[in-house]
Amino acid sequence: MSRLTHVADGPYAPPVPAHELTVTAADGARIHVEVHGPENAPAVVLAHGWCCSIAFWAAQIRELAADHRVIAYDQRGHGRSPANPAYGTEPLADDLEAVLEATLAPGEQAVIAGHSMGGMTLMAAAARPAVREHAAAVLLCSTGSARLVASATVVPMRAGRVRTWLTRRILGSRAPLGPVTPVARRILKYGTMGPGSAPRMVDACARIVHACPSRVRHGWSQVLDLLDLDHGVRELRMPVEIVVGTADRLTPPVHARALAAALPHCVGLTELPGLGHMTPVEAPDLVTGKIRALAATHIPSARIPSARGERAVPAEESA
Repeated sequence: MSRLTHVADGPYAPPVPAHELTVTAADGARIHVEVHGPENAPAVVLAHGWCCSIAFWAAQIRELAADHRVIAYDQRGHGRSPANPAYGTEPLADDLEAVLEATLAPGEQAVIAGHSMGGMTLMAAAARPAVREHAAAVLLCSTGSARLVASATVVPMRAGRVRTWLTRRILGSRAPLGPVTPVARRILKYGTMGPGSAPRMVDACARIVHACPSRVRHGWSQVLDLLDLDHGVRELRMPVEIVVGTADRLTPPVHARALAAALPHCVGLTELPGLGHMTPVEAPDLVTGKIRALAATHIPSARIPSARGERAVPAEESA
């Protein structure tokens, strides 16, 4: 990835993967996948959110890859996954299912962590055979299942039709974000991060978000606006843990509490005081620790995986 799409050094700089591949989803979308860590280690799968990329998980990948096989992928249109005309929760589910089938052996269990739209991807795919087969446990970070725009607090005014209209216009804007400037960092911090976020956290997120093409950002904003995945929450029957920041303006804690109440097997809800929407970046050690603990508790003894590979294409062949 270009340096323009992420920071180049420090804890939020993406580590070099052990290998890369391109997975083809059911509708032909090509999904860029990275695999980190030892081949015979317990597996973790990471799904990032709207306007982000694999680089968003850099801190988790760096730590977990020491003793886990970490599989991270770019959602369609994000990072190194080409844009695709299909927008919707079913395509998101298709992509996750294709990644699981291509990277995990039959019956192999993994912890799947999803942030924001990545969590919604898990809800959309909850009833898919690949998720039922491979998800030993799930971590949902800063996400929700429905009514996102009406509940967002990006616009500092009383909830109601006017706030919802303004929020919809802001989140659905087609305008390019432009270069990462001090003003751009302040705007992004206000909308997506807690007030105490360190400058290096803000810079890391700003570079990732600003790298997302405006047409992709707008296209997925329409999906999030109309999101209704309450039924998918009830299909997440494996152990699920939830993390949310109390200062999250995009998916406020009301969503996390609703998820905890609706999930068949919620094993914990952690509300992080003063943190915003970007919890894996704002609280990297805590999120990494949650993933590690879920793997230790719910994944059977490590086995040597052999990816099915029916849909996998080496990255160098996909160029």
